[in-house]
Amino acid sequence: MDKTLTASLIIVLLFVLLGLAALGWRNRQKRQAGIQTPEQPPADLGSVLGAFPGFYVATTIAGDKFNRVAVRGLGFRARTTLTVATAGVVVPIAGQPDTFIPAGSITAAAPATWTIDRVVEEDGLTAVTWNLGDTAVDSYFRLQDPAGFLRALSRTAPITTESESK
Repeated sequence: MDKTLTASLIIVLLFVLLGLAALGWRNRQKRQAGIQTPEQPPADLGSVLGAFPGFYVATTIAGDKFNRVAVRGLGFRARTTLTVATAGVVVPIAGQPDTFIPAGSITAAAPATWTIDRVVEEDGLTAVTWNLGDTAVDSYFRLQDPAGFLRALSRTAPITTESESK
């Protein structure tokens, strides 16, 4: 085989794989059409308890770390700075409207070690379990100050904070 034919076959294979990935993502979004779109932050967040830089890793269906949620604003990993306020948590993700997790919808927050496509050192992630409409979800963050985040969050939401990595 000459080099041109080999290169052409590789390029075609890459386009087929990209097309299949896009089709899979679109089908995931269709399957999750019943999941509510996250709220945007209210005008009045109340007292700001802290800002915590790090990464937004993923949101999955609660208890199913392999089932990524693909609704607006939650589908892709990104750098973020979480703002914890008395009203809830603001999750700004570049290129998306800010996501708001109301304090009343948060049911738990705890250290975690892994989720879909991300494994870190023990307790290197922070998982926040919350209700997105009628669907319980887990959002995972890799924060520079996870202990500070959990302390601030416990001041605004009645949460359990046991590690889920064991």
